[in-house]
Amino acid sequence: YLVSNALAWALAMTSLGAISLGSVQTGVILLAGLFFYDITFVFGTDIMMTVATKIEAPVKFLYTAPPSDTPRDYPFSVLGLGDVVIPGLFVRFMTRLDEVLKPQTLSYFTATTAAYAAGLAVCFTVNEITHAGQPALLYLDPACVGAALACGVANGQVEDVWNFEEEENQKEEKKA
Repeated sequence: YLVSNALAWALAMTSLGAISLGSVQTGVILLAGLFFYDITFVFGTDIMMTVATKIEAPVKFLYTAPPSDTPRDYPFSVLGLGDVVIPGLFVRFMTRLDEVLKPQTLSYFTATTAAYAAGLAVCFTVNEITHAGQPALLYLDPACVGAALACGVANGQVEDVWNFEEEENQKEEKKA
């Protein structure tokens, strides 16, 4: 599983470096749509659990599950590649807000990174308590979007955050 994790990490980092959301609103819409998609396909069908436990490809990160008295059907905790890349794009986009809006109180990138970590910790905790697969985006998306908007309120820039769009020259700089 270590080789698969390394390949998944490489795919995730490549994606994060190659894709930009363009605007905060685009990011929020993307995260909202995938929030409902993830919940539906984890709780409403067995598709995600089948992919997570039966397909051996670098589309997920595997973590050895903590020791437990309860026997497990699958010996790993799983985090899908999309659970890293999709919110990761939003978190990475926050660096653009920091560069352009120059927040005085809280860094957008720092706040959303901390929110992502907290959301992931809650997801893994619930997974461990319930011994049932969890839609990670259920925890990650509200944490990241909420942190960005709360940071905007704290910085007195919530309207600027909501309406933020990456300038064409910023997109060209990234390509060069």
